[in-house]
Amino acid sequence: MSKVTLTTELPIPVETASALARKPEMMRHVLSPVLRIYRLDVPKRIEVGTQGSARFWLFGVIPAWTHHLTIKRLDPTEIYTNEHGGPVRTWNHRLTFEPIDEGSCRYTDEIETDDGLRGLPTRAFARVMFRHRHRRWRRLARILH
Repeated sequence: MSKVTLTTELPIPVETASALARKPEMMRHVLSPVLRIYRLDVPKRIEVGTQGSARFWLFGVIPAWTHHLTIKRLDPTEIYTNEHGGPVRTWNHRLTFEPIDEGSCRYTDEIETDDGLRGLPTRAFARVMFRHRHRRWRRLARILH
């Protein structure tokens, strides 16, 4: 398995960040505009075992793929999913939130892929998307702060 990890600090309490990450609309927000979601089939309330899918379009104009996920772990400061779709056979995604102090937290995105050399472009794309996601998270956190 290969890993891609990115951590950033957010100026919001860990409870706020973790609650936001559980909202399907947040996925739509942090991926936009690089990946637009035109069909999000995920319940409003997620729990362990929840399955969902999303139809991705690159930059809102190029049809990409349908991405599928299953919630495997859902703790107060961690979300762990198994995902696949399009060019991705296996995408194990862990989001963790660690308190720094009462008003800020450390957010980490980590994926594991098992696509070998074929997965090099996938991991490169993940690095770009993680930087984008974290920039969107920081921008939203500053507004909420």
